[in-house]
Amino acid sequence: MSKRKIIIIGAAGRDFHNFNVVYRDNPAFQVVAFTAAQIPDIADRKYPASLAGSLYPEGIPIYEQKDLARLIKELAAEECVFSYSDVTYAAVMEVGALVNAAGADFTLLGPKNTMIKSTKPLIAVGAIRTGCGKSQTSRRVAEILIAKGLKVIAIRHPMPYGDLAIQKVQRFATIEDLALHKCTIEEMEEYEPHIARGNVIYSGVDYEAILRAAENDPDGCDVIIWDGGNNDFPFYQPDLMITVVDPHRAGHELSYYPGEVTLRLADVVVINKIDSANYEDIQTVRANIEKVNPTATVVDAASPITVAHPELIKGKRVLVVEDGPTLTHGEMKIGAGIVAARRFGAAEIIDPRPYAVGKLANTYQIYPGIGKLLPAMGYGDEQIKDLSATIEATPCDAVVIATPIDLARVVKINKANTRVEYNLQEIGHPTMDDVLADFLKKIGH
Repeated sequence: MSKRKIIIIGAAGRDFHNFNVVYRDNPAFQVVAFTAAQIPDIADRKYPASLAGSLYPEGIPIYEQKDLARLIKELAAEECVFSYSDVTYAAVMEVGALVNAAGADFTLLGPKNTMIKSTKPLIAVGAIRTGCGKSQTSRRVAEILIAKGLKVIAIRHPMPYGDLAIQKVQRFATIEDLALHKCTIEEMEEYEPHIARGNVIYSGVDYEAILRAAENDPDGCDVIIWDGGNNDFPFYQPDLMITVVDPHRAGHELSYYPGEVTLRLADVVVINKIDSANYEDIQTVRANIEKVNPTATVVDAASPITVAHPELIKGKRVLVVEDGPTLTHGEMKIGAGIVAARRFGAAEIIDPRPYAVGKLANTYQIYPGIGKLLPAMGYGDEQIKDLSATIEATPCDAVVIATPIDLARVVKINKANTRVEYNLQEIGHPTMDDVLADFLKKIGH
């Protein structure tokens, strides 16, 4: 019996998970390649044999997605499985058209075949786009549960941009663990805030192995929080599904894949940023929630900001640095840094694009809609150096840093700078406390 030849179309995350749970040990299939997009410098390597299992003693090559049509023909692929997130429906079907035109079937795997069941109560936090505020929502959930005396373990959606074999299962309990695992800026932005709040966080490549390690964590585990990435649906079967929506991008909840899936799956929908969004956009989001998930509990929330040194903003020419993925494939035009610069009276927001160097200059070419913001790109040492050089070259009085980590700790900044921080704040009722009280009753806590 011949094996069905598969190409998995991905971005170093969902693609590896889909392979692990659906194809790795299945002799009916042969995964002949992965393709990579969205994240820089993740192609031209292999999914290693140590992770790929006994059917793949030489591992599986990873190619650029731009070569997909050629790969389908050269590798005689019969089916292509789309396995990454935060893309428009039009973009998904453009890939589908390319795949079909090359002769192959086009597949989207769903939760039934890809979600793993935990032995511990599990809360999943997702979003309809990158940058909605799911990480701050995850942190808020963790804070409430920890305050009730529960041992909370977070598991983050994958970000395996380095040595995949070494990254099979990663545990982060201290700031020092970030250096131990050679984390990129993007990884630190997700892991560090959890560590700072006192809960352990796991990540890596093999998410069944990660789940079992988390369930048996040496510090104990009462509840697991799935901290989602982009707008993907969870890798684990949730006992409570929370989805965050963003009225700054009203309508995206019904036009991006798989964000609408996360909205339809939600038990609880958090409408975030209502303190800075237009009333009409908030109402559009409410109507769309009612349209596709009318039984969901809706929590209204804001993202109030705090600035460590507002005197470095008032009357000054400032450079604003924001979270990288939120600006790139998240397509946000305004973040907490811009809000802070305007609110605290900056004289001018300096456009960094004329001064961008190296990979930062390339980022602006790939994502021309970023505008007068500097994305904190740091997927490797070269990008981090280019980020530092761009900050140095940009003529400004101060740097406003609105990333989730203390960027000055990992990037050389020889200018006055201040951090902007933001957390989830519920408005009215129900609150996250209300939601979690009901959840804890159901699981017997």
